[in-house]
Amino acid sequence: MGKKLALNVLYNIGIFICLVLIYNGFTGKQYMYIAGALFIGAILVMLKIRLLKEVRNMQKKP
Repeated sequence: MGKKLALNVLYNIGIFICLVLIYNGFTGKQYMYIAGALFIGAILVMLKIRLLKEVRNMQKKP
């Protein structure tokens, strides 16, 4: 369970970094940064949702 908690924290940090990159891309008109950050951010969100479903299913099973 500790590994899943650490992985969740890393996903949160990655999503936050992607949001910062998207903001900086908009202010600096760097559209490649925006595209890359959106792509990586979408992957991280999907992985985080999968991890949350896995943890939820682990808690349901006694």
